[in-house]
Amino acid sequence: MDSFFDRVYRLVKKIPRGKVASYGQIARMLDSPRAARQVGWAMRRSPKGLPWQRVVMADGSIAGGVDPEACRAILRAEGVAFLPDGRVDMRTCRWNGRKRPASD
Repeated sequence: MDSFFDRVYRLVKKIPRGKVASYGQIARMLDSPRAARQVGWAMRRSPKGLPWQRVVMADGSIAGGVDPEACRAILRAEGVAFLPDGRVDMRTCRWNGRKRPASD
């Protein structure tokens, strides 16, 4: 059976460019609504190649364990919109958990 971390990584790999998910959102999608901190721990140990920058706090803030400006630069390059205060615009950039249409 897959570990919780493995399930987190599999889900994070599905977040498309230009979209983000919150730690709590990922926990809920994995049927573990109280496991947002465990998602954070998983992200701190994420394997190379995982789009770690696409996981942010629920209010769109960049987590403290990473260089916020570097993370914002990567996300901007992917097309993520930001609010004037530097947080991700979760209203427009939150991933809905569905795969992108084949035409994208």
